[in-house]
Amino acid sequence: MISINNLTVEFGGFTLFKQVTFIVNSRDRIGLVGKNGAGKSTLLKIFAGFQAPTAGTVSLPNEIKIGYLPQQVNHIDGNTVMEEALSAFEEVLGLEKEIAAINLEIAERTDYESDDYMKLIERLTERNDRYHMMGGENIEAEAERTLIGLGFLRSDFTRQTNEFSGGWRMRIELAKILLRRPDVFLLDEPTNHLDIESIQWLEDFLKTYPGAVVLVSHDRAFLDNITNRTVEISVGKIYDYKVSYSQYVILHAERREQQMKAYINQQKQIKDTEDFIERFRYKATKSVQVQSRIKQLEKIDRIEIDEEDSSKLSLKFPPAPRSGDLVCEVKNLSKAYGDHLVLNELEFVIERGEKLAFVGKNGEGKSTLVKVLMGELEHTGICKIGHNVKIGYFAQNQAQMLNENKSVFETIDDVAVGDVRTKIRDILGAFMFRGEDIDKKVKVLSGGERSRLAMIRLLLEPVNLLVLDEPTNHLDMRSKDVLKEALNQFDGTVIVVSHDREFLNGLSSKVYEFTNKKIKEHLGGIYDFLQTKKMDSLKELEVKNVASSVQVEVAPSDNKLNYLERKEMSKKISKMERAVSNSEENIARFEEQIAEMEDLLANPENIQDHSLFAKYEKSKKDLEKEMLDWERFNEELELLIAEKGE
Repeated sequence: MISINNLTVEFGGFTLFKQVTFIVNSRDRIGLVGKNGAGKSTLLKIFAGFQAPTAGTVSLPNEIKIGYLPQQVNHIDGNTVMEEALSAFEEVLGLEKEIAAINLEIAERTDYESDDYMKLIERLTERNDRYHMMGGENIEAEAERTLIGLGFLRSDFTRQTNEFSGGWRMRIELAKILLRRPDVFLLDEPTNHLDIESIQWLEDFLKTYPGAVVLVSHDRAFLDNITNRTVEISVGKIYDYKVSYSQYVILHAERREQQMKAYINQQKQIKDTEDFIERFRYKATKSVQVQSRIKQLEKIDRIEIDEEDSSKLSLKFPPAPRSGDLVCEVKNLSKAYGDHLVLNELEFVIERGEKLAFVGKNGEGKSTLVKVLMGELEHTGICKIGHNVKIGYFAQNQAQMLNENKSVFETIDDVAVGDVRTKIRDILGAFMFRGEDIDKKVKVLSGGERSRLAMIRLLLEPVNLLVLDEPTNHLDMRSKDVLKEALNQFDGTVIVVSHDREFLNGLSSKVYEFTNKKIKEHLGGIYDFLQTKKMDSLKELEVKNVASSVQVEVAPSDNKLNYLERKEMSKKISKMERAVSNSEENIARFEEQIAEMEDLLANPENIQDHSLFAKYEKSKKDLEKEMLDWERFNEELELLIAEKGE
């Protein structure tokens, strides 16, 4: 499908790729891996046609469609969410306009026997066939299904795109790419702006997608669940493993061990040869042998190995000052922004030493609660922080609060104490600050580099409650491992807001699920929570989330609705059941009408009945609308049944 041959990419005097050759096949699920700066994103840009190689060729058939999601996208304003999503169906929308124009022309003409009229009818038939073949009557339903899968609400569909944050706008771009149904997906860190539920929905979508997928991700679980091939980029070369990421890690270690042995042997051979040349360079009797060794040395194909950090490096927090047993107590806590209620009458207790994960869809109040705990937001109800609790807080804007005029090394040296000061360079190296990087001023660092530096600074402060809001978004796998190990060894209390399942696995002992303005406590780790939820699909998750949140809202002393409430609820359920039944009858009627009209349209005698085409198109649209209504009625019915507790 995509073939690259002898690909070379150079930047100035630096060679990023050196005569690389490989093929992407039609059903491949490829994970591109390698350290930061190895060239993963560059390779995706070359595949997508946004960057040309220095040498070599990239070949792909003309009819192949590429869907490319970069890490940064230039967003265009002026559309609603649904309008922007539907823009993915450019050809279908063009056909729809053309069909409408032809129908209008047919309605105005009377030369039924002319050749031009017959050609117009043929053109309409061809355009209609193409429209139906491309699923034109289902594009709104497809767009709705995809947007909901990525976490949008139906009420979001009519909102302007510029009302959403950068993360949500990236989801809109992802939705457009998914809706175009390309032959090859090129995805650069697609999970950075998704929550756990949306990531799982995307996994399910990509696993069953008939095209190829090439992705860059630091999310181990995401890579493992999707990829069947791992391509490692290292010192300008690629190493192709026909396995998923976890199996690659094992094979990579074996290959590296063999590579190191070969490298050491070659270095010994080179040194012995150089020693011989140096020893006998000026002896006439050895001149032939010296020249032979010099030529031998020039012909050696030198083995290069990528630098790799020592796996023994570990980062330990300073001992946490002892806090009281009760770290935080929340009673009847609510938070609203104007009329928009985000959190409603929460009650929970956090005890010393607990490691908690806050999970749930974006916008459900996770970060809001974190800011309440930090005392940054006003609220109603009680949020009491325990005795001698000292909080260390990491959020994305934390990176912007660093002193821009200090160097990377100075920023960490300011807060390091004790033995840690002797390991600052090692710690910085574990978080991808190496060589001259440590002398850079903060003001010249990228956003990702600042976030990593802010994270290191936080980890070295003597606190007993760590609150981390999406700490892994800018960390590679090596840095995440270092952070996770440090958190596991931390003897204080930890709250982590994260969508990274692999990072949370083995770290959190309790999960707080945020849904419908409430939280629900789940004992155990993240995979225990996911298994309990049985999140095989986002639709199932949505129904179960609302059911769970309704159970939380019920007073502890009365888990069942009282008689009058149940009677009223039964009326609502009956009404919604009738709506579902009526909708099903309408669907059957529309389908019958469409079938009858298709039979009529197949008869040449009816070719002059131009009004029939208009009726046919209207029935198709009516059916599509009714299908959407039927789906909405069913969802509302399921929610009502869940609320009633049946």
